Amino acid sequence: MIWIKDRLSAVVFLAAALALAACGGAGGQGGDGGGASAQTRTIEHAMGETKIQGTAKRVVVLDTGELDSAMSLGVKPVGAVEAVEGLGLPSYLEGAGGIENVGTIEEPNLEKIATLNPDLILSSKLRHEQIYDQLSQVAPTVFTETTGVTWKENFEKHAEAMNRADEAKEVMDGYEDRLEEFKRAMGGRLGETEVSVVRFLPGETRVYQKESFVGTVLEDAGLPRPPSQDVDDFAILNASEETIPEMDGDAIFVTAYGPQDETTRQKITSDPLWQKLEAVRQDRVYEASDDLWMLGIGPTAANGVVDDLEKHLAES
Repeated sequence: MIWIKDRLSAVVFLAAALALAACGGAGGQGGDGGGASAQTRTIEHAMGETKIQGTAKRVVVLDTGELDSAMSLGVKPVGAVEAVEGLGLPSYLEGAGGIENVGTIEEPNLEKIATLNPDLILSSKLRHEQIYDQLSQVAPTVFTETTGVTWKENFEKHAEAMNRADEAKEVMDGYEDRLEEFKRAMGGRLGETEVSVVRFLPGETRVYQKESFVGTVLEDAGLPRPPSQDVDDFAILNASEETIPEMDGDAIFVTAYGPQDETTRQKITSDPLWQKLEAVRQDRVYEASDDLWMLGIGPTAANGVVDDLEKHLAES
């Protein structure tokens, strides 16, 4: 779990939040999202129940999956966190300009969130359980349990909280249609192309398995995985040079998180074992966006992954 360091003491934060509410803001679990006569809905979620009045108009999101969910539903949040300070929001999302920065996933700026006067806050228990009580004093707050492999269930919960269940169904129907297009484009190669996914991070290499966001998209697309990745687990963490043979496949998609010179990419790809991989010898190693494949965790990102798969596997 990511550790959260509060920027304010609980007393100071609650005082600020209550002051905003007294000035007519949308503070507290009964925040006004759509006028005094709007219907009040009770949303069950990972932290209990939250009452939301009307349809939220000022949404703050505290992870990249929640940002993807909102944007996929046509909701532009008033505030969002960065995955890494200074790197901005995921580059694949169009129309995200103007969203206020409210810190990082690791350390949301609680004071800034309060000043935005939100009427809904979205995050997960995994990320921000420690500050849930403080957030819920500012606005109705809805948490999913975790992130990644549960992205479809999370999207459904986010849509419920934003009162956009019908729109969510249309989005997921569109995703299913996109998958069918991809499968038709692949034809007979579909079940014969094993896809490997490798991520280079500062000080660590990961080989992604089935219980991950990208793992679910590959399964939805009907693409098999190499034996080492055809496992109901998240990833091979801290993969060493000795595990390079387990990274092979008919195609390898690689991503890098953080500054390139700080990741393990050069160390792994310069190793003689990497050079012996069949995908490397056949020039079937493809660069993919880390924002899209690893950080997106929502339907817009999932469609983007399928676009990449078609570009490199069906069109090549």
